[in-house]
Amino acid sequence: MKLENLTFRGGVSVPHYKELTENLSIEKAKEPTMVVIPLHQHTGAPCEPLVKVGDIVKVGEKIGQSEAFVSAPVHSSVSGTIKSITSMAIPTGLTVNCVVIESDGKNELHESVKPKGSLEDLSSKEIIDIIKEAGITGMGGASFPTHVKLSPPSDKKIDTILINGAECEPYLTADHRIMVEEPEKVIFGLKAIMKAVGVERGIIGIEKNKPDAIMSLKKASKDEKNINVASLKVKYPQGDEKRLISATLGRMVPSGGLPMDVGAVVSNISTTKAIAEAILEGKPLFERITTVTGHGIKEPKNLVAKIGTPFKDLIEQCGGFNENSPGKILMGGPMMGLSQYSIDVPVIKGTGGILILTEEEAKPEPIQPCIRCGKCVDVCPVRLQPLYLSSFALKKNFDKAEELHALDCVECGACSYICPAKRPLAESIRLAKREIIAKKKAK
Repeated sequence: MKLENLTFRGGVSVPHYKELTENLSIEKAKEPTMVVIPLHQHTGAPCEPLVKVGDIVKVGEKIGQSEAFVSAPVHSSVSGTIKSITSMAIPTGLTVNCVVIESDGKNELHESVKPKGSLEDLSSKEIIDIIKEAGITGMGGASFPTHVKLSPPSDKKIDTILINGAECEPYLTADHRIMVEEPEKVIFGLKAIMKAVGVERGIIGIEKNKPDAIMSLKKASKDEKNINVASLKVKYPQGDEKRLISATLGRMVPSGGLPMDVGAVVSNISTTKAIAEAILEGKPLFERITTVTGHGIKEPKNLVAKIGTPFKDLIEQCGGFNENSPGKILMGGPMMGLSQYSIDVPVIKGTGGILILTEEEAKPEPIQPCIRCGKCVDVCPVRLQPLYLSSFALKKNFDKAEELHALDCVECGACSYICPAKRPLAESIRLAKREIIAKKKAK
C-alpha cells in the first residue's frame, strides 16, 4: 500500500489557524512558584498521595500512586515543600484531590531520574514497567494509561504500531514542533513501543500541511527499514485513532471495538516522545509541550510547561490577553476543547493547548430548527445519524439513542460544525453518552 495522500470516509475541512505558532520554536516556560498537581489526570483509578503536608520533594519524585492496573502515577514537577493536599477543580471539569507544592526554585532532580539503559538490552516487560513508573498517559486525547494500551491480551495479535502525527485540531502545533525539532526522540519512542508490543512494523501518519515534519521524520527514519512515514490528506478528524487506522491500514474498527481488535496500537507524538525520555533520561511525565494560542492572546507560543502550572502563568508569559478578550478559554482546540471558567486551573498531562478566543469569535450563533439536509450524516466519520441521536438526547430518550449507537460517537464535533441550523448536535450526543454510561454502571 502506497503511504501517500491517505484519508478516511467523511470528515470536514476546517480553517487551520496554525500559522500563529507553527513556525515558532519550542520555548521553556518560566518556572512556576507554586504548582497544583492533580492525583487524577487520567482514565482509570485516581492515585492516593504518597506524601504529606510539610514533606520536601524533588523534581521527578513520585507523589501519587494507585494499585489499580488502569491508572498512572503522578510526580512532582518542582523541588520544594508540600503546602496542602486538597480537593480542587481541574481543566476537565472534575474536582479531584490535588497536591499543592511551593517551589524552592532549585529544580533539584530526584535520585530516581537517571537513564534506564540501552533499548537493545531492555526486555518488553522492562520497557512497559518503565513507561508505567514514569506515569505516561496518552497526551492527545483521553489520557489513557500507556502501559495498559501496550499490554494487549494474548489473543489480540498486533502487527502495526501507528504514531499519530496528524494534529488535525485547529490552532494546535505542539506535536508539529516536536516532529520538526526532536524527530530522533519520536523514532526512538516508536522503536521502544514496537519492542514492547513485539511488532515489526511502525507507521507515522502526518497531514500534508506539515511538510517540514514529514521531511524531518523521513530523514530521521531513513535507516529504519521497518518504519515508514505516511502523508495524509488534510481533513478533520484525521487524528482520531480509528480514522487514522482506516486511512493508513484500510481497516475498520468494529462498533464498540478497540484498535487492538484490528491488529493496531496507536500512540500520540507527545506520548511517544515522553516514552523516549523515560528510557533515555529516566524522566517521568512531569512536563509537556503546550500551545498557548488564539487571536485573543498577544504573543502565542509553544511552551514546555510543568504539570501543575496555573494557566494564568502561561497566559502572562504570552503577553496576556488582547483587547476584547477573552471571549472564551479552552483547554485544547475549538473542535474538541473544554471550556474553562477560571485561569487558575493547572496544566495536566492532557493539556496540549490553551486557546483564547476573542469575544467576537466566541459569540454563539442562533440555533434554528433542523432542516433535514443530511450534512451531519455525510460528514460523520463513524457513519452515525447525528440529527436523530441529538433529537433523542434532547428528549431524554437515551435508550433510543443507545440503539442508534450513541456510544460509538467520537465527539469530534464535525456534525455541529457543518450544521447550517447550528444545532447542538455533538453537545447533546455527548450528554446522551454520559447518561448511557452512568446507567450501565448503576446496574
